[in-house]
Amino acid sequence: MKTKVLLVAFISVFLSTGQFGRAQQSAKIPRIGVLISSTASAAARRVEAIQRGLRELGYVEGKNIIIEYRYAEGKLEPLKELAAELVRLNVDTIVTDSSNAIDAVKSATKTIPVVFTAAIDPVADGQVASLARPGGNLTGFSILAPELNGKRLELLKETFPKVTRVARITRGGTARVEQRVKDDEAAAKALGLQLKSILVKGADDLESAFDAAKSAGMQALTFTPSTFLVTNRQKFIDLSAKIRLPAIYPGTVYAEAGGLMSYGPDLLDNDRRAAGYVDKILKGAKAADLPVQQPMKFEFAINLKTAKQIGVTIPPNVLVRADKVIK
Repeated sequence: MKTKVLLVAFISVFLSTGQFGRAQQSAKIPRIGVLISSTASAAARRVEAIQRGLRELGYVEGKNIIIEYRYAEGKLEPLKELAAELVRLNVDTIVTDSSNAIDAVKSATKTIPVVFTAAIDPVADGQVASLARPGGNLTGFSILAPELNGKRLELLKETFPKVTRVARITRGGTARVEQRVKDDEAAAKALGLQLKSILVKGADDLESAFDAAKSAGMQALTFTPSTFLVTNRQKFIDLSAKIRLPAIYPGTVYAEAGGLMSYGPDLLDNDRRAAGYVDKILKGAKAADLPVQQPMKFEFAINLKTAKQIGVTIPPNVLVRADKVIK
């Protein structure tokens, strides 16, 4: 009887001093938001890489971490509302991908830590103060897009020395796109290439844009990273083959899907590494103090089946440099 009285007294003290509430709070399962610009199917491998990175750090979805997924289906309009929705859920951190998605999350919250996985130029785009000291609530991983756009043109020129006119088809309509067009045109000029940017409003304009490139005497195509390209990946690849022009894409996934050539960072590695920043933030680190990291792995891929299909030959000196050759 005395033992029961002591136990009741202990429980009363435990509850009255708030220890019970703190115990409950310490057992709270962290909740993160994942905002993806493209469709779920287009982003499946990248989402799996984030999940794999979390598992490597001991997080088991549904057990000791909850993940809220939101997809913008390749459209700009839903991004702001999806970002606001994650903020209303009061998630502990948000993982996101493209520049437009980063902007949407940045507008939605100044307090929830944000980890981006594929920023194009986060300093120039005003998303962070600097790479070393991001400031604010955003940090993550860039894809060195401005530098690599020129590298892709260089690879095109080396593979097809007679090429002088290159077309780039992309969705236009923003000042950011227009500035990047000017930067890439300057890089092309330094290589002795004429870069013609063909801007479209949406996927319905793609076929006519490819036909226009062919009619204008373009000899090759280059594509830079964008949600628009990711979402319409197969359409870009099929239309490139239809007009039988060599094309270079910004990632291995395009060569694997039938694109002729690709060069770019390993985005899956970026996504996996982003889990490490999520872990640090959940353990108390501030996004402002975590430096923006650059890609660590780059891949050059060539699809020989596509080369045969469109009737081009890849020189041996280029072929030996490829990290992946698809036969």
